[in-house]
Amino acid sequence: MTDLKLTTVLITALIDSINPCAIGVLVLLISTLLMLSENKRKLLVTGLIYVTAVYITYFIAGLGLLTVIHKLQIGQAVSVMVGFLVVFLGLVEIKDFFWYGKGFSLTIPARYVATIKKYSKDMTIAGAVILGVLVAAVELPCTGGPYLAITTILAEHFDWLAVWYLVIYNVIFVLPLVVIVLLAYFGTEALHIKKWKDKYKRWMRLFTGLLLIALGVLLILYARGIIAFI
Repeated sequence: MTDLKLTTVLITALIDSINPCAIGVLVLLISTLLMLSENKRKLLVTGLIYVTAVYITYFIAGLGLLTVIHKLQIGQAVSVMVGFLVVFLGLVEIKDFFWYGKGFSLTIPARYVATIKKYSKDMTIAGAVILGVLVAAVELPCTGGPYLAITTILAEHFDWLAVWYLVIYNVIFVLPLVVIVLLAYFGTEALHIKKWKDKYKRWMRLFTGLLLIALGVLLILYARGIIAFI
């Protein structure tokens, strides 16, 4: 069953990695960098620092969730509740495939957008770190569903293998961000990346929604003892 757990981690991380929230903020960061400076080295360094800050913040958050769920021995107890929550979030994502932006949506809260734009204009190393941590914290409405499901599954056996799976998950999660930074560094305009994101964001929502529903069902089956992630 370890293969099932690893496969679930890999597929979830892959789908979760192409979320419009993280990509949209990175495009904003790169656009600002290109406007303020033609220094490609600065763009590369600042972009990678931002991605690293996102990675570290998400990893620490995941490690905290794993610890709490495991220490309190509430993995199976909360699996049903988390399962139904994840299914609901999946339905919201699928709703956005058909009616994007209408009604309740999993997006970065509007009150944080101005703050993100402010730090995007501060192109120091400290600014990139603060922006990465801030974005990782406030974009949880977009990415929290898959991450909550995965940490609930991994908390069943909190050992070095679970931590290693968490490392792998977060590497895959930030990989598209690294690719976007490299594309910008080698000459791809931020506007082209933004157009690509806007063109496919509905499909990103659909794939994420289907994944969340599948994860929610897996968690409910796990809680009922029908399957086991061991």
